[in-house]
Amino acid sequence: MPLSMALVGDKHRIVRITGKDEVRIHLAELGFVAGEEITVISRIAGNMILSVKDSRIALDQSLANRIQV
Repeated sequence: MPLSMALVGDKHRIVRITGKDEVRIHLAELGFVAGEEITVISRIAGNMILSVKDSRIALDQSLANRIQV
């Protein structure tokens, strides 16, 4: 399921990242790699605030759609 469908408070493990190489590399640099646990902190107007590797990161819906959990 894409991360964009997760609800606030949900904890998930990343299964894979889809998209072009540059998008996957950018997300990996932010800490979004396969096997990593992420938590949805909040959702506002399609954007998500996520907790990954003890950091909070905001992603828009298009990037969240590329992360499969």
